[in-house]
Amino acid sequence: MIIAILSGKGGTGKTFVSVNLVAATENAVYLDCDVEEPNGRLFLKPQQLVSAPVTVLLPTIDRDKCNGCRQCVEFCRFNALAFVRDNPMIFAEICHSCGGCALVCPEQAISEIPREVGKVEKGVSGGVHIVTGILNVGEPSAVPVIKQVLNGNQPEKPLTVVDCPPGSSCSVIESVSQADYCLLVAEPTAFGLHNLKMVRHLVQLLQKPCGIIINKADGEYPPLEQFCAETNTPILLRIPYDKHIAERTAAGEIIVREDHLMKEVFLGLLGRIENEAKR
Repeated sequence: MIIAILSGKGGTGKTFVSVNLVAATENAVYLDCDVEEPNGRLFLKPQQLVSAPVTVLLPTIDRDKCNGCRQCVEFCRFNALAFVRDNPMIFAEICHSCGGCALVCPEQAISEIPREVGKVEKGVSGGVHIVTGILNVGEPSAVPVIKQVLNGNQPEKPLTVVDCPPGSSCSVIESVSQADYCLLVAEPTAFGLHNLKMVRHLVQLLQKPCGIIINKADGEYPPLEQFCAETNTPILLRIPYDKHIAERTAAGEIIVREDHLMKEVFLGLLGRIENEAKR
């Protein structure tokens, strides 16, 4: 089963839920697709690390062959190519590496070269296999790294947890593409509800079943409860705003590995997710 864990904003506890869920099962795959801030490894502390670069293909133009026909410019929907004073220019930051410009060039003046945009690290922590995507600083698109994380050769495990980027952007859509179930983590505040509505709408458009975890729950927040009731979205767990949990998490520790009761809580959460996914 593949569970994608999302949040409408950063700081809600998405990674906290992700790492504790895989650690509680002790036999899982953890995919960190929050490639701009991959923090799961700080808690799971993977060993036996191996890494591989992630590259995309970037067009390059042979100016001796180019006759200035501009067919490549007309083809590119992303405006990644231009001619300035009859000199061809490529804007790597907005190129989507589709290869179309090379195909339409009548003079075969365009070829493609690899450009590194990030890397993928793999390791283990107990019975958890960890795959972490790391986007290079300044890169505009996380999607190539996320694709590499999702499509790498992973061991067969009964559970795969995808720690998604926050929000509802293209990188989130890519992260949930293979998920069987989406788990939305929300804070019981007006801001938290506003962002939850956006990510709830996203998974609805993607036709993914979902449930909600309310984190840092000091008590009921009626507007959030009302939203869940109106959208028929089950609240699967409420995690209290607990000082002990906060201290252990701030220290980079995984609470289910030292607290048997919390381990049972997360195993119970997994059982509820499996039941909801069957409906």
